[in-house]
Amino acid sequence: MTRPEEETASDATRPIALPSLSQHLREFARNPQAWAALGRNLIPVVGIYAFGWSAALSVFSYWFDGLTALAAIVAAVVLRLLREMPEKEIGGQRSEIGKMVGKIFLGAGTWAFLVVIVGLRYLIVIIPMNKILLDEELRRQLVQSPVLWLTFGALAVGHFWKAFQAGYDAMPENQLRQRVRWDVYLLVLRAGAMFIMAAQGLYFILVPLMALLLTYMEVWPGRALGAVWGDPSRLWEYEPDGKTKR
Repeated sequence: MTRPEEETASDATRPIALPSLSQHLREFARNPQAWAALGRNLIPVVGIYAFGWSAALSVFSYWFDGLTALAAIVAAVVLRLLREMPEKEIGGQRSEIGKMVGKIFLGAGTWAFLVVIVGLRYLIVIIPMNKILLDEELRRQLVQSPVLWLTFGALAVGHFWKAFQAGYDAMPENQLRQRVRWDVYLLVLRAGAMFIMAAQGLYFILVPLMALLLTYMEVWPGRALGAVWGDPSRLWEYEPDGKTKR
């Protein structure tokens, strides 16, 4: 018999079944914040179908929003790792300026590497969505519109500000592991859903589907995570070797 301390991650990561649709609807109807979330996420849908907004631009905004949010979380975590790293591993006998420059290059390289690794699904999603994300009209809009540059720039700055204000640098290790995985897994789930929709050729309804998905993940984030990765309260326990951390 397997002892509790030898429990494998397969037990903890077993997907959790979602409640029935009727239960979801009852809970949604009683939750004013759920209606507010739905209203916010439906704005692009109304804009596209009622006011002729660019569908490609809306899809790009979903993609850019998720990727920059993920990049901001990685940056906050890398900053903590650099702060906790012993000086001898960075600078040795170098001057303070040399150590600072070494930290900057080490941090930038580590951040770029982790963004590529962790955000791989956001990069892969470009393949099935190339008709939208690589659309000539979209590129023209992005290049020629200062308003869009300011909008997406503000969006990126907002994500970095939020990540650096989230308290990652002061959390105990287990709490940090739980929080980072919770936030990152939700973003990865978003990218995976976009990939599946695009791969199935659902371009014409991708924005409405994304609006519903983002609303669900905002209202029931634990259920979204549990349906894929198992018990969302135990994300911090999962180890690469397939065992749960004790």
